[in-house]
Amino acid sequence: MSALANRRFLKMHGAGNAIVVLDLRGSAHRVAPEEARAIAADAGSRFDQLMVVHDPVSPGTDAYMRIYNTDGSESGACGNGTRCVAYAMFDDPAMARPAEGGRLTLETVAGQVGVRRVAERAFTVDMGRPRLAWDEIPLAEPFPDTRRIELQIGPIDDPVLHSPGVVNMGNPHAVFFTERDPDGYDLARFGPLLENHPIFPERANISVAQVTGRDTIRLRVWERGAGLTLACGTAACATVVAASRLRMIGRHATVSLPGGDLVIEWRADDHVLMTGPVFLEAEGTFAPELFAGAA
Repeated sequence: MSALANRRFLKMHGAGNAIVVLDLRGSAHRVAPEEARAIAADAGSRFDQLMVVHDPVSPGTDAYMRIYNTDGSESGACGNGTRCVAYAMFDDPAMARPAEGGRLTLETVAGQVGVRRVAERAFTVDMGRPRLAWDEIPLAEPFPDTRRIELQIGPIDDPVLHSPGVVNMGNPHAVFFTERDPDGYDLARFGPLLENHPIFPERANISVAQVTGRDTIRLRVWERGAGLTLACGTAACATVVAASRLRMIGRHATVSLPGGDLVIEWRADDHVLMTGPVFLEAEGTFAPELFAGAA
């Protein structure tokens, strides 16, 4: 029987990004890809990202997080999910820890993430520094200027979208800017093609963005390993960085996604801060039969 059988979980969302939070502190179990896929396939625990909380690894941190996509692959960062974990660690009776000034330091495979409570159901996450060099994103071949790279969708003489900016915010992102409404593009059709394009050896999140003002952006995202989602925090961060590098905006913007708004600031110290809401939908336990096909 899976160690996850009868385990309690929280079903949450951050700006529409469907999140399941699972507390495995005190356990040596590590979620297998097939277990993550089984959880995602069940209507009661369907997620965009599964946030698994483990005992802290590095001194001075409060917990270690592993982040799973619906296909069972792991991600290095999820800002919306991190806010949900923070809320659970402060307010959920089964997960709560003594509060220390409304701050947490969480760790992922991509590094440490600071979280600060700014309202009852809102948190600011320090997403760290963007990585901008071609081999940090990474890309399969050198591009001296990653503000725009040679990549397009559609005919070579009349592309539908072209020349995305690329940024790594814990995971790789390609952001296509357009003057049209992002809803007018068939992201469900070309998102998988671009996610798996040979230029991205680790695959990539694909975004279509419209700058609507000096500090406002509309955004739609195809997430690596998850597909179309209502929100993606790292994509919102990557988009503000990419737009700022092109001088389309300043270093602060409200990013409107189908599931809600996120406020992003690229500070002078190079750290990217993301502020947004969290919502608790339900709690439940995993039925043992859910993992019947999982090793």
